[in-house]
Amino acid sequence: MLKIENLQVEVGGKPILKGLTLDLPSGEVHAVMGPNGAGKSTLAYALAGRAGYEVTAGTATYDGQDLLALDPSERAAKGVFLSFQYPLEIPGVPGLTFVRTALNAQRKARGESEVSAPEFLKLVREKAKALRMDFDMLKRPLNVGFSGGEKKRMEILQMAVLEPRLLILDETDSGLDIDALRVVAEGVNALRSPDRAMLVITHYQRLLDYIKPDKVHVLAAGRIADTGGPELALELEKSGYDKYVGEAA
Repeated sequence: MLKIENLQVEVGGKPILKGLTLDLPSGEVHAVMGPNGAGKSTLAYALAGRAGYEVTAGTATYDGQDLLALDPSERAAKGVFLSFQYPLEIPGVPGLTFVRTALNAQRKARGESEVSAPEFLKLVREKAKALRMDFDMLKRPLNVGFSGGEKKRMEILQMAVLEPRLLILDETDSGLDIDALRVVAEGVNALRSPDRAMLVITHYQRLLDYIKPDKVHVLAAGRIADTGGPELALELEKSGYDKYVGEAA
């Protein structure tokens, strides 16, 4: 589904990704782990099309199409979803309004009819219940005054409603206690399917206790330094990243 070859990305003129290659097939969940400053979030932002992340070389192909040639809204309409490490607050915009607007904008871009208000409310109530979310929370301004766990639940709700095909989770476990982590992971796992792929970016093994990856990639100094099965994450938990940082240097 996603094939990245020799991807090089600069931020503010500084090279961050320096020839990253990664293959993510449909139906699989891959984890990307690595030390601070390795380029994990840069990878996520570059794939999503965030401004300021300049691709200077390499390719990223999504379903056989040049992902990097699409603007961010086109990527979203084609099923690319980025879960932020620190979700933004949008004062004055209720969560329900935000999610319905996003859903209908994507449907319109794909040439599909918009979802009516009754249909949308039925859908959201069903998804919110599965995530153990208080429906009244969705009437509040998006993420304003939300705890870390509430913000992440809100993002998982957006995923459940939008049903993206490529999920990029940028440190989804950041700021979560164990109970919130478990609920969020259950929401992510519910989206696993043969025609969907996930790239899970994380520092720690604990998230991967709940979201089981098919492969684990170690990102160090802007490149994939190692790839293995789930056991690689356990090894990293014990030994850390010193080996890879030393090799990269």
